[in-house]
Amino acid sequence: MNILVFSGTGEGRDLSKKLAGAGHDVTVCVLTEYGKEEQGEFEGVTVLAGKKPPEEIVGLLRDMDICIDATHPFATHIRESIRTSCEETGVRRIRLVREESDFGGADGLTVVDSAEEAAEWLSDKEGKILLTTGAKDLPVYASVGPERLYPRVLPFASSLEACDAAGIPKKNITAMQGPFIKDLNTALMKQFGISYMVTKDSGKEGGFDDKLEAAREAGAHLVVIRRPDDSGMTMDEIEKEFGVSGEQIR
Repeated sequence: MNILVFSGTGEGRDLSKKLAGAGHDVTVCVLTEYGKEEQGEFEGVTVLAGKKPPEEIVGLLRDMDICIDATHPFATHIRESIRTSCEETGVRRIRLVREESDFGGADGLTVVDSAEEAAEWLSDKEGKILLTTGAKDLPVYASVGPERLYPRVLPFASSLEACDAAGIPKKNITAMQGPFIKDLNTALMKQFGISYMVTKDSGKEGGFDDKLEAAREAGAHLVVIRRPDDSGMTMDEIEKEFGVSGEQIR
């Protein structure tokens, strides 16, 4: 079976290898060369890097039996392009979704619907802010004050350029690839004296649980950007449908 996987997440990488290990021909699409490096080389897996406009997605789907959308929960634009392209070509689309995070009723936590709402909520608060939502939304927090912001971004030149454009002091920047264990999150918050940590609800796979526990341990308030509406199949459900497991990775 020819399977097209849109990845960029750990689950996407794992699933593509399991499918190839089960004998399927798998093509994986990732956004960047860094994503291609993360995917790695694996027998039966072809990796394509770069942004894919709808017409290119349609072209790829012509030779596919199934398309699996394993993009990030917040990658809504590409998710919509994949959905409409699958409808146009008649190729079955499977959306891989992460299980919902369980933070209902948790102390020291505020849930908002967007980065803009997070910035507004923080604007009249005092204290340093650890931003773990990437470099793209930095301009949204301009009103909070760049000297209060401690962004944790991917180790790309473009990330540092975004921090510089936002006026973030270089001593405030951490450039690392996640997800991070609880102890590292805790250490960073204690190192910088963080009062607030802003994160997206990226699920356990995206390190959310570790961030929640770390914020509690460090005495910081967690501001969570709610996940966009999503529906599909969990990793376990997809593995059961295709009859694959970790044992298929050869």
